[in-house]
Amino acid sequence: MNNLCADIGYKSINHAGEQLCGDHVDVVEHGEDSSVIVLADGLGSGVKASILSTLTSRIISTMIAEGLPVEECVATMAATLPICSVRQVAYSTFTIMHLLHNDTMELIQFDNPQVILIREGCNCEYPRTEMSIDGKTIFKSVIKLQENDVFVAMSDGCPHAGLGEGYNMGWEREDIIAFMEGLCSAGYTAKTLATILVDECFKLYGEKPGDDATACAVRIRHREPMNLLFGPPSNRDDVNRMMALFFSKEGKHIICGGTTSSIAAKFLGRQLRVSLSFEASDVPPIAEIDGVDLVTEGVITMNKVVENARDYLKDNESFQQWSYKKDGASRICQMLFEEATDINFFVGRAINPAHQNPDLPINFSIKMNIVEELSECLKKMGKRIKVSYF
Repeated sequence: MNNLCADIGYKSINHAGEQLCGDHVDVVEHGEDSSVIVLADGLGSGVKASILSTLTSRIISTMIAEGLPVEECVATMAATLPICSVRQVAYSTFTIMHLLHNDTMELIQFDNPQVILIREGCNCEYPRTEMSIDGKTIFKSVIKLQENDVFVAMSDGCPHAGLGEGYNMGWEREDIIAFMEGLCSAGYTAKTLATILVDECFKLYGEKPGDDATACAVRIRHREPMNLLFGPPSNRDDVNRMMALFFSKEGKHIICGGTTSSIAAKFLGRQLRVSLSFEASDVPPIAEIDGVDLVTEGVITMNKVVENARDYLKDNESFQQWSYKKDGASRICQMLFEEATDINFFVGRAINPAHQNPDLPINFSIKMNIVEELSECLKKMGKRIKVSYF
């Protein structure tokens, strides 16, 4: 087993005037180090296209994850998709990115723009084998992975951006490659890469997209463990055990909560230095303990992190705010969303007497809900999560 993993992110914009997107992305994991990503583009736009693309991506991703050959998947898809009453065809293009054991990428492409591979900051051409399956021309590629490889799949709404506006022939593949080469070298996450690409398409369409546009990025990177301590244990006798386990873990360490940070400082025999400087008006100041990567306030800060996590999984609009700020919540977002791949939560069940004031909007159940929701959001980002309660 190697130490590589895949960071996967995608974003879509709808055809102007449509409430549903005609593109759909499905990600299915099978085993710890293998996954299937399918980007499907349904015929036309709106409800019909949404149904076509959703069915296509679900059928293909599920079947391939179960180990069935691509020929059978395509044949099943052709037999299952409904027929368009206007065009009399059951039509959806698709791109399959099959990640095997985090060391090989199998690409299967049908009528979508060719997947871009950025390697060492430059476009890398890769071999394609042509196959004919059920009357459809399919291209297959098998690529050995390297650290920092970035794969960019997209629907045809991306190269069509700017057609008749900024570009006579649309935003051509060479233009998109040059755009992505500059971004990939900056070390952005897959979600951010996809977001920037689709946002640029939105601008080229004059903010009125003439087609659904979707980008899906896969970034190959080394695993990065992260550890977060949130709250003291319910039993005081467990303090040393909790702290010893937390600080013995490989990777960076984040401590959230005033009482928790005081206990940690005492355990380490080091001084807790509290800042009185507010980096953001709605987030309490951070503190410092030598040997700890980040020390923040508890519930208010973590609640802000959860808000940003929700947005990250949707439109990623708040990225421009937290990505460069230095307040506690923004720094946790940077560390968990962008840096970490494997996150260990150490959560204390002690009840804070200050939170029992009925005039305060904070209580024990809110704290537990924050942990549960943040864990689910991080799992959807593709992180490995382990939560230990004390």
